[in-house]
Amino acid sequence: MAKTAATAKSAPPFGKGDHLYLIDASGYIFRAYHALPPLTRKSDGLPVGAVSGYANMLHKLLRELRGGERPTHLAAVFDQSEKTFRSEFYPDYKAHRPPPPEDLIPQFALIRDATKAFNVDCVELGGYEADDLIAAYAEQARERGGRVTIVSSDKDLMQLVEDGKIELYDTMKGKRIASPEVFEKFGVTPDKVIDVQSLAGDSVDNIPGVPGIGIKTAAELINTYGDLETLLARAGEIKQNKRRENLIEHAEKARISKRLVTLDRAAPVPVTLDDLSVEEIDAPKLIG
Repeated sequence: MAKTAATAKSAPPFGKGDHLYLIDASGYIFRAYHALPPLTRKSDGLPVGAVSGYANMLHKLLRELRGGERPTHLAAVFDQSEKTFRSEFYPDYKAHRPPPPEDLIPQFALIRDATKAFNVDCVELGGYEADDLIAAYAEQARERGGRVTIVSSDKDLMQLVEDGKIELYDTMKGKRIASPEVFEKFGVTPDKVIDVQSLAGDSVDNIPGVPGIGIKTAAELINTYGDLETLLARAGEIKQNKRRENLIEHAEKARISKRLVTLDRAAPVPVTLDDLSVEEIDAPKLIG
């Protein structure tokens, strides 16, 4: 929920030396949902298993951050709706994804309430994915000389990694994800992840890519030709017949895929970066 002028924090502006943590809330929610057996509230039978798991994961993270390098700014970023600007130019985007489980849907609002009870900002915006908002906040923080930790292991966020400035943190494995880990996953440096994804596509999100080209082949091609447009312009040079033909025939699919996988670092943010400053947990509100 966006803050109003009356509820905005009065804190120093985000600047050099500050550290922003961004929690990929959707990742937390689905991990929590699948990790725990069904649990219902005794008073009315409402499913609360995901709420309990999510709250435990968030509490564990906050406790860990208090014992280490404390962030100066923090937010949990949510997906607000399935329809985004990507669906407008490519209606098949994520069209095959099943809807959320019925027993999870009523828990979404409670999860947001639990997040706020921990005094962590909930950020979401219609028409944009959570990943876009994460990208936008990360870009703003980087430009101001701060550091960013994205609490997620989502491969789609790996394009944002920039050593010394932006990294991912997989809390389930206790693993930091920087350039070496991105290279291990994609076979390229973070700045070329988008090009590899554009070629390989993604069946889960219904991103077409180029038929017959997976991550490994895409990485070889991008490392050889430098970027997607150079590869497509020089596709006629490729010796393997089928690969050459597919790149020429499906060049537009690759370009569409690139638009789909590229996160919008200029996305509008509903809460300013300055207003994401960390506050202590409101214990009475949390218990209540």
